[in-house]
Amino acid sequence: MNYRDLEAVRQIVDNATGLEITYAYEDLVFPDNGAFIIQFDESNTDNLFCYFQEGCNPKDQKNIFASLVNETTKMKATMELKGAYTLEQQDENIQIKFLQAKPL
Repeated sequence: MNYRDLEAVRQIVDNATGLEITYAYEDLVFPDNGAFIIQFDESNTDNLFCYFQEGCNPKDQKNIFASLVNETTKMKATMELKGAYTLEQQDENIQIKFLQAKPL
C-alpha cells in the first residue's frame, strides 16, 4: 500500500472550493456536499483522480475541476478527471458506481 497524503488532499479541496473533507475510506476522499470525490492513484503518489457526481451541473463541474487542478499543481502533483459516480443505498451499505468520463 502506498502512502496517502490525506492532509495534502484536504488542503487542495479547502483552497480550491472551501469545502471540508467529511469522510475518507481506503483510497477515496469525500468532500462535504458530495459534488465530487477524489481518489488516490495507487501507481503514482503524485497523481489524484477526480469523479463528479452524475448530474452535476457541467459549468460548476468545469469551474470546480479547474480550481482543483490549479491547487494540485501548486502542490507539485496532478489531478485527472476520471468520470462520474453514483451512490446507491443497499441495505446498510452504500455502493459507489463509477461511470465513464465525459469531456468538460
